[in-house]
Amino acid sequence: MKKFFTEFKNFAVKGNMIDMAVGIIIGTAFNNVVNTIVKKVVMPPLSLMTDGVNLADKKHVLREASDDAAEVAIGYGELLEVLIDFLIIALTIFVVIKFINRLKEKSEDPKNQEQPTPKNIELLSSLEKLMKEQNDLLRSGKDS
Repeated sequence: MKKFFTEFKNFAVKGNMIDMAVGIIIGTAFNNVVNTIVKKVVMPPLSLMTDGVNLADKKHVLREASDDAAEVAIGYGELLEVLIDFLIIALTIFVVIKFINRLKEKSEDPKNQEQPTPKNIELLSSLEKLMKEQNDLLRSGKDS
């Protein structure tokens, strides 16, 4: 039992749980931003292009409402809105990841002098140069 609590403490303290919590909080905030963009920025122009039709109100009625039964309908408009939300979220995440990867590539490129190169990349670059020199010396020794 003590080992279990020690492992949990290490898990929580080393940042895994904290990183996950921060990711969830940022994801929730990001979801609110995207929902607002879709509902207040994207959907109004779409509504204008479709003569003021509100997608959320679109549905296919299977059975009309009557005195003894409620309306039965398939709300495909809400599905369309959710799909638009998904596409915007996916596009936004793609752009952010692409931007992060571009920054990462720049920082790991040994020829790029804009940002300081990490030590492990410098070491690999030095090893590569040494190996090329060694191969050149070996080739010139065989050719002689």
